[in-house]
Amino acid sequence: MPNIKSAKKRVRVIAAKSAENKAVKTNLKTVIKNAELAVANNDENKVEVVKLAVKKIDQAAAKNILHKNCAARKKSHLASKLNAVG
Repeated sequence: MPNIKSAKKRVRVIAAKSAENKAVKTNLKTVIKNAELAVANNDENKVEVVKLAVKKIDQAAAKNILHKNCAARKKSHLASKLNAVG
């Protein structure tokens, strides 16, 4: 453990930010999984679910939780799966 006051604060701040980032990543994975499942099952609300997933991906990229190219790749994969279903 650090002895300096500012280092102790950094430990607390990093722990809080890590927890927030983990929550966002976990939610993002769940939303993407739900979108892929909706497309695979050809649900009637698949377009709305994919739109929600794309929104969450963009939000994660804006917060630098996902790299912008990773976000683009994930959105592209979802769009291509959606277009393949028709």
